Formats: sequence, C-alpha cells, structure tokens
Amino acid sequence: MGKLSHSDRQWKAKWITDGEYVFKEKKISPVPMVFRKSFEISKKVVSAELYSTALGTYVFTINDIRVGEDYFTPGFTSYKYNLQYQKYDVTHLLREDNTILGTVSGGWAVGAFVYSRRNRLFADRQALLAELIITYEDGTKELVATDESWEVSTEGPLRYGDLYDGEEYDARISDESIKYHKAILETLRIAPSISKAIGVPVREHEKFEPISVNKVGDELIYDFGQNFAGIVHFSINGKEGQQIEIKHAEILKEDGSLNTDFLRSAKARILYTARDGQQEYAPNFTYMGFRYVSVSGIEEKEISIYARALYSDVKEIGSFTCSNEMINRLQENIKWGAKSNFVEIPTDCPQRDERMGWTGDIALFAATACFNFDMKDFLKKWLRDMRSEQLSTGGIPNTIPSNGFGFPTTMPPVAVDFWGDASVLVPWAVYQATGDKSVLSENYDMMKKYVKACKNWAGLFSFGKHRYIWHTPSTLHFGDWVAPDVPKMSQWQKRSKWTATASLANTAHLVSKVAEILGNPDDEVYFRNIYEKTSDAYTSIFTDGNGKLLEEFQTAYVLPIHFNMFNETAKKKAAENLAQLVKANDYKIGTGFPGTPYILFALADNGQKEAAFKMLMNTDCPSWLYEVKMGATTIWERWDGLDENGNCPIGDDGTDTMISYNHYASGAVGDFLYRRIAGIEPVVAGYRKFRIAPLVGGGLTFARGELNSPYGKIVSDWSISENRFIIKITVPEDTTCHLIMPDESEKFLSAGEYSFECNIYC
Repeated sequence: MGKLSHSDRQWKAKWITDGEYVFKEKKISPVPMVFRKSFEISKKVVSAELYSTALGTYVFTINDIRVGEDYFTPGFTSYKYNLQYQKYDVTHLLREDNTILGTVSGGWAVGAFVYSRRNRLFADRQALLAELIITYEDGTKELVATDESWEVSTEGPLRYGDLYDGEEYDARISDESIKYHKAILETLRIAPSISKAIGVPVREHEKFEPISVNKVGDELIYDFGQNFAGIVHFSINGKEGQQIEIKHAEILKEDGSLNTDFLRSAKARILYTARDGQQEYAPNFTYMGFRYVSVSGIEEKEISIYARALYSDVKEIGSFTCSNEMINRLQENIKWGAKSNFVEIPTDCPQRDERMGWTGDIALFAATACFNFDMKDFLKKWLRDMRSEQLSTGGIPNTIPSNGFGFPTTMPPVAVDFWGDASVLVPWAVYQATGDKSVLSENYDMMKKYVKACKNWAGLFSFGKHRYIWHTPSTLHFGDWVAPDVPKMSQWQKRSKWTATASLANTAHLVSKVAEILGNPDDEVYFRNIYEKTSDAYTSIFTDGNGKLLEEFQTAYVLPIHFNMFNETAKKKAAENLAQLVKANDYKIGTGFPGTPYILFALADNGQKEAAFKMLMNTDCPSWLYEVKMGATTIWERWDGLDENGNCPIGDDGTDTMISYNHYASGAVGDFLYRRIAGIEPVVAGYRKFRIAPLVGGGLTFARGELNSPYGKIVSDWSISENRFIIKITVPEDTTCHLIMPDESEKFLSAGEYSFECNIYC
C-alpha cells in the first residue's frame, strides 16, 4: 500500500484502485471507478461507523442508500500536504446482507483542473481508503476495510464526472450488469497528513423552481430567477436509450438561447441516457454556476425539473436592510456571490474553467464575509493549506490550494501584493469577528514570513526611501485589477508600485498589532517600523507631501487614506482630492480590486460623507447599483459586464473571456453597509465591546443591521421621521456597547434592549 504519512487515527485499511485502468489522456478527467464489497451480519448491531477518504471525490452507498449529505468529499485541500477523511454513522443502513459501493471520480486530485485542464496532479488514477467498524451488542467488533478482497470496475452507470464539464450518466447500467474484478493495492505518489475533516461540508441548500420556460429551437430554456452555484434535479418517464442533455449558463443571448461563450472550455452539461420507466437524477460529482438551463431530447410535459444551491454549510449570522430597495438587492447579491463561491474553498467564480482559490478575492472580501456568515471553520481549513504551501522564502501562491497554479517553486519566490495579503487579512478578519486568538497564533509565522518577503522584494536594487517602494516588475503583480477607468490588463498592472507599497504598509501594520496581541514586543516594534517607513516613503515619493498625488487615480488615494499612511493634515487634504476625483468621474467607481472595499470608508471617515453616499447610490456604469439596475442577482467580475442593452461589450487585451457574473470581490462594499450605515463595529475583537454609530445619508429613512456575534444577537435598527432620528438597539449579555448618535451624543450601555432619539437635519 502507499505511504499514509501522519494520521490522527490508526488505519488498518489499505489504499486500493483499479489496476486494469490506465489513465493517460490529457485535458480530461478519468472514468469514474466503482468499488464494491458485500458482507453479511448475523448479530445485533449497536453501532456502525464509516471512515473514508479518497484521491478523487467519492460517494458511498450502503444497500442502495446514499451515505451522508456531503458533496465533493474528502474535500478540496492541498493534497500533497493535507488530506481529510470523513466519519459517518451508518448504523441505520445495515441489514443481514449488505453491499457497500464507493464511486470515485477524478475530482481535484486526479481530474482536469485549472485553465490548462491539467490532470493527474496528485495521483495517476483514483484511489480509495475506507474502514467500516461494526460494534455488536455482545461487545465484539468487526472491520470491513478496503483491501484486495474488494471489487472494482470502470463500467458503472456514471460514465464521466468532471467539475467543469459535468456528468454523463447511463441509467440502463445496473449493478448486476457491471463486470467487476479484484481491486489492487495502490502506492501513492504523495504522503499527506490524513486527518478528520475540519472544514465545513458542501451540502444542498435553497431550492429553486423555474420561474419561466420557453422553447428556443429544439431546446427548452428554464429560468430559475437567481444566479447561483448548484445542480439540477429532474424526473422523467423515460424510454430506453433516450438521451437528455442539460446545459447551464448565467445569461442568455438575444435570441433567448443560452450564452455559454464565457464558460471557456467548461462544458457545464449533464448528458443522461434513460432506461424505460419513471426515474430521477441529480449529479453528485460536479456543480455549475448558472441561472438558466437548456434541456433537449425531451418535451416539456415529460420532465419535471428544479435546482438546488450547493455551497459549504456556513451559517448565516448577519442581515442588513434599508429603505432603498436597490441597496437591499445589492446586499442579497453580495450574499449570493459569497454562497456561490464558498464551495469547499473560497473560489473566484463557480461557472467557467477556473473555480480556484484565488487569494486576492477573499483577502478583500473576508471582512464582509464575516458579517454575513460564520466563517471561522471554513477559513481556518483553507489557511492550513496556505501555511502548507507558503514557500520557505515567504511567498504565497496566488491560488490556494495551488494545484500547480499560481507560481511554481521553479520560479522566484515572489510575493504578490493583496493576493498574498490574504495570509494576513483573512486571519485578521476572522479574529475581529470571533475574538479567537488561535487563528492569529496558528498563522503568525506565516504572516511574518510573508511581510518580510514583501519588504525584501521592495528593497531589491533600491536605496534610501525607495527601499520601501515595492516596484518589482509590474507583470509580477496584479496591481489595480479590473479598474474600470483603464481598459487593459497591462494598465492595471502598471499601478502596482502604488498598490504594492500600500499593501506592504498595511500588512506590516496589522502584523505589528498581531504581535502585540500575542505578546511579542520585539516583533511589534519591527513590523511597526516597516509600516511607518513604508508610509513615509509613499507620501514622500508619490505625493507633494500635502496629500496630493503626483499621479492621480482613485485607488492611489484610497489605500493610503484608509491605511492611515498620511498624517492627519495630509489625510484630510487627500480625502478632499479623492472626493474631487470622484466628482469629476460623476461619482462612478474607478477602483480595481484593491481599492474597492475601502473607497467609501476613505471618503466617509474623512469628511466626505456626501461623496461616499453619491457613489454608493449611483446607478450609472460603473457602480454597484448599475449591476442591480441591469437585473444582476449576484456580483459581477467586471463592472461593465453588460451594457444598457443587456449585451456584453468586453473584448480587449486578451481578457474578453474573463467575464463572470458571479464574482464576489466587489461585494466587499458590504462591510460599509454593516459598519457605517448600520453602524455596527467591534471595539474589542469578538464584540465583547462594540460600537454602534450609524452614518445617515443618501436619502435613507431607515436601516437595520443584525449580527449574531459570539455573545448573541446585536441589533441596530434606526429610522428618521420628521427630523427625528430614532434607534432601537439590542446589546447581548456579557457585552458593552458604545452608542454614538448622529448629533454626536454618546451612551455606554450594558446588556439589554434600548430606544433613543435625537434631532437630525439631513
């Protein structure tokens, strides 16, 4: 058998595979394997537990009943280092004569993944490891473990399973018709640590019935009314050999057919071959990002179809509503963008041939995510993989798990601004939301190594203050990624000396705070010194010294303002200059990924509240509410993803297929909705002490924010009536709240429910 490396339990099972299956093809996933074991039980069973993992993704059935509700087990991890196993109580599934089947598809470990569709990244073919431990009433135990006594076949009904391409299923194939042969022991190429799953399993959630169906050519086009990540379920009264094809897409073409142009190489389809009679089907080894599906090969009256959202089982803990329905739709879009991209890991998009753990997206969205969902377990699992994959010199791959993408170890260990910042920003966001210091201590060494790597690269071939200006070649950074005021990727990247330098200052500042929290005074001084010198270099080299940039663009102002890199006088002037820049752009967004989460804070917190609200309420492109106006139900990757006529106008600089209508990064504005409009903000991490200080403006007449903090529910519920501001708040047990009213009066409150009023003129 293969090396098991370290595991948190002793395995008597052995890794098994199909020795007759040779997988050599490129750019596709392997044929799924079906493993089988039959056994008898003659005594009364007290308990039965199944421990299982695989290289590939697996589903078990016992006596034709699915084991568990989880999808894509054992989960997406950095398989070279970390492999999870699951534990299931299967007592209720056993009977006198039993058959256990384990179907294993290629998944992330063996299947085709990333744009290049590389396969066999961690194994030459699928492999399975499982133990069924049965405890009898008389106290004896029996072990049914994977070994050479198991049978295997690649002739099962699931003919193909691929995360991007979908599934092909032949319902005519029964278990009785499959030709099985003996499994063999597999020697693994990797030796990961095998441990019980620590993340949050992917499960089915919201159900969507079609809101309309139209016939376009030979296809039925179903609209589920919401863009999301998930799968369809359908039932038919089929005929032997009848083929039904279901394709998925986020948008439609002008003629009403599916627009699949932006899926790139992802087929995103289900090809189902029916048997005679009534039958139901839903895929188990794939998921799609879609709002619309096309169905061919069957008439509308002969099929019943609905959809289910699939995402990691993160609990919703926050809500925000206000008097502006477009803002409310924006909040829903933010949540759906998050749900759609919290599938095992924080991905960038759920539909095309990507769905990767891009670090920059979650780095900038983590604070918003933590207001809406309980993110601790989900992100701690992902951060474990980041620690495993950090290079010895401190660099962080651009995607986690990297799956051979990002930068390989054969390249220089370059740290990438804001993308690598996830190593600092994500633990910090989780800590602020939960107060759990373990997320800091677990990742402290990683944070320090990363910031030191950034400082070293900034200082390469530089002297004096320029040693703190991070101006490595722009092609090694993403810069002001997808900034709408410049059209080309090369222009986004050329802004990297501003974004990267501000990134270095901010991460150094946060690591100095972490050092103080964890009781490391020498580190606190060291990293604070980097923050101060980098801030000084930015203001000395990029500005006139009085808050005016020598080269002006929105992000270049936003970052140093929000990261407190200016002195107070210069910061106020910089905010005025930013507001002028925003006004000259008709209050439209000009920031890329790095600046978008912070621009409203940079304005509103520095005397430019009116500009902040005008930008938030803007409905012209590019803006948050333009997407809402155009019917978006999630957040877009590109601000101009659709023009006023509903057509996609993008096609420049090789990024014409880089169009996703479900990309949560720009939804980071949700942080502002909670922290400023609802006014809820931690003073002490975890909300043992918190502030409620609502920011009134934008014509809003009420807003309500709720947050289930570690101590209980926090509520900020305010309204305006006849120049009176009225607020009702809830303070949980064992917490204190600092309430700041719009008239600047203050109150310090212990647990309880309260109502206060003051005059307001706005």
